[in-house]
Amino acid sequence: MKKLILATGISLFLAMGSAFAADTPTSQKGATVVTAAQVKKLDDHGTLIVDARVPLEYAEGHIPHAVSEPYFEHSGHTVHFDVRKDHFNLNKLPKSKSTPVVIYCNGPECWKSFKEVTAAVKAGYTHIYWFRGGLPAWKAAGYKVATLD
Repeated sequence: MKKLILATGISLFLAMGSAFAADTPTSQKGATVVTAAQVKKLDDHGTLIVDARVPLEYAEGHIPHAVSEPYFEHSGHTVHFDVRKDHFNLNKLPKSKSTPVVIYCNGPECWKSFKEVTAAVKAGYTHIYWFRGGLPAWKAAGYKVATLD
């Protein structure tokens, strides 16, 4: 009996862990997925870069010139998330919805940027770039990281 309970507990733990570790989709309708090199070029041309991570993560390291516009998620990690459960605002995005904007977070397993991209597209922004690889891909490409020291 103890073995059955232990096996059931382990199975539930593993199932829950894999549910939380699910990667974001590889694309998002209405947005263009970009690489670190593409983000660097966009940044060099003055494109707004938005960090969707929480303020502490932003302070510890972010893409230079990026602004912090955190996405506080309480909804599930699924493409059909309930935006009403989350907290965010798009106030730092340009008034002109045709202005290019890059949005990123902590890589493919981070849903904050996917959700913020979704919100921006639904709000009518037409030139949204999703840096799905996020800060880990930026660092892996050897680009500089800024902090709020």
